[in-house]
Order: sequence, then structure tokens, then C-alpha cells
Amino acid sequence: MIISALVIVTAAFAVDPVRDAATLQPVGEASLSFSAAYLALAPISAVLDTLTLLTVAQHIAILVSVIVLFIAWRAWRGRTTPVSAKHESLSALGLLVILVLVYAALAFLPRPMAALALSDDTVLAVDFHAHTKYSHDGRAGWTEDDVREWHTGAGFDAAYITDHATFEGAERGIASNPGQAGQGTILLQGIEAFYRGEHVNVLSAGRRFKGLMTPDLKDVDEQSLALASLLVQTSPVVIETLPGNLSKVAAAPKEGGAGVRGIEIVDGSPRGLSQTRRDRARIVHLADSLDLALVTGSDNHGYGRAAPGWTLLRIPGWRGMTTDSLSRAIEDVLRQGRRGATRTVERRVAGATNPVTAVLSLPLVLWRMLTTLSADERVMWLIWTWAVYLIIRGFRAYRPRPSLTA
Repeated sequence: MIISALVIVTAAFAVDPVRDAATLQPVGEASLSFSAAYLALAPISAVLDTLTLLTVAQHIAILVSVIVLFIAWRAWRGRTTPVSAKHESLSALGLLVILVLVYAALAFLPRPMAALALSDDTVLAVDFHAHTKYSHDGRAGWTEDDVREWHTGAGFDAAYITDHATFEGAERGIASNPGQAGQGTILLQGIEAFYRGEHVNVLSAGRRFKGLMTPDLKDVDEQSLALASLLVQTSPVVIETLPGNLSKVAAAPKEGGAGVRGIEIVDGSPRGLSQTRRDRARIVHLADSLDLALVTGSDNHGYGRAAPGWTLLRIPGWRGMTTDSLSRAIEDVLRQGRRGATRTVERRVAGATNPVTAVLSLPLVLWRMLTTLSADERVMWLIWTWAVYLIIRGFRAYRPRPSLTA
């Protein structure tokens, strides 16, 4: 009854599950779409998506809250029911197993994804930060085909593979790309490296821009980047990734030259989500004052099945382009348009912007999750809730009872 009431009442406070990451306003040309399989698993889908998109502080706060509530429940139950140390230990072990299973499902379960749907054919959704198994921190066995499948499931039209110190994943992804853009998710080449002490993604490094990296591919060669940036129209696009030190962003001059031309306002790692949500206003101010394009990066390493954000670019005629033509068009838009080049979209999740909201993460996250449910999801929540309840009641009613005779 409590779950049903919450699902019904929160419908009166429903909000769009996606929003503009910079302005926090609705995005008219984008909406979140759900497959039949996603809806069939609606409660599981919503809970695992929400957990995937939490910050480090929210994960800690929710785990602590669950443990505290569990202890309080066991203490209250012990007032009326005899308990033993063995029984309480088994109960605590059961809670631990449930938590481990939930987080294992969050990270590894191959489940349907919520996808971004666009109403304008001239707009495409791009991810500027993704990894494969060839990166030292990528999930074992996470191939370029897995990256493409993940991004297709989330509604991306293109994604840059930006592994650390290697181009192998990106090169393999490009080799297996669809013949033309619009026929499936196009994988593009980049690399994640250090530039003036900060992590950056260099788009098309090793493909259109060769020799930009040091021999070990771990750092940007500043002299090579400066030479490649002499011609503004063809200069490499470098994007600041987060988490990072915002006071050390080395922006390219507006009149041209080497430096950063974009910055993430959404980064899908737990630490990245922590900083981008906490420092959102500062990131937008930097983008405005330094004329930097705002972008999103899933920073996906092979774990989780929920995209935190999408970067929208308007490129008329992008459908039908080849891989290299599409990457060139995307980078031209970023290079020329800079701050006005993109629109960033993010999944709406309760924030933890101060100690109070961090401590109250469990109720706040639960509330925001329920208020972002669609009408179809609410129906499935009610069906699941009552189906599980009736099954449990049925087992209790018909389970064998012990005989009363000797």
C-alpha cells in the first residue's frame, strides 16, 4: 500500500527525466524513450539506473542509511520477538548479500537501457568520452562492439573512444563502423592524456592529427599541439575532462592557438558526477568567460547500463556521412562555435550539493526517482508491486503447516 501510494502521489509532481545540463531547463527536442523490455522490468530498471547515476557521497550516504534503518528495524523487532546472536548475524549477512547482489547487478547485468530520442533529424547525440578493454582501466572483455551496443542502447549517434595510452580500441571500432552515419552508432577516435597537468581528450588524435602525443601516448606534446594549432580552421580539438582542477584549465585563445576548446559539464564516473554537479555553476561560468564548448562524457569503462548525459550538435546532412567526414564535421562545429556549439542533456537525479542533502540522500533520491517515472512505468510499478505481494501471500496461505497430532 505504501509503494502504491508513493507511485500514485508522485505522479502529481512528475518532472521530465532529462533536462538541459547547463540551464537545468526542459529540452524540447529531446526525450527519454523506453523499450518494451525496459518497461517490463520498470522497477528494476529505475532503481539500477538511479544507483548508476549517483555520486560517491550519495552512494556512501545511502548505504549508511540502509544499515541504520536495518539496525533500527531489528532492534524494534527484538522488543516483541525473541532473538539470538546467531539469528541476528544471519540477518546481517543476508543484508550484506543483498547489497552486494544489487551493486553487482548495477555494474554487470546486461539489461535494457533508456535511450534519448530526438525530434530533429539535423541534430545528433554524441558521447565524447568512452573506453574499451584496451585502456588500462577498462573492464576486461569490454570490446569495441560492446561499446557500440551500449551507446546504441542509450540513443547515441556517435561516440569517441578515448582510451588511455592506446588507439587500438578506437581503431578497431572504426574498422567495424556502419558504412554511413545514421545506420547505427559511429565510433570515432580520440585519446585521453595529460595536458599541462590535467586530463584531456584529444579528438581524432592518431588519425587525422598524428604526432600530437609523446611516444608513450600518455601526454600531449605541447610543441606539436602548438604547431598543429597555427591554422585555426584545422586545429585539434582538446576537451577538459573531469574530475580535474578547474583553476588549471588551459583554454585556447579566442583568436586561435593551442589549448582546450571544450569542457565536460557531465562526466559519468562517480567522482566525475560529484564534481560536475557540485561545480556546475563554475563550469558554466568558465565556458562562458573562456568561450569553451560544453560537452558530456559517459566515461564508461564497461560498467553500468545508464547514460548520464548526451551532447547535442546540429549538423545538417550528417546522415550519410562517412566516419572521417562525421568526425571532421563534429570537430568543425566545436572549433568554430565553441560555447554556442552544443546543447548538453543530462538524466535528472537528486543532487547532493551540501552536507544536509548528502545526509538525506536516501529519501531525496527515492523521491526524485519516483517523480521522473513515465505513466507507463507507473503502471508497471503497480503491477509488479501487487504481483509480488499476491505471490507472497499465496505462498504463506498454502505452505504446508506442521501437524498437530503426535
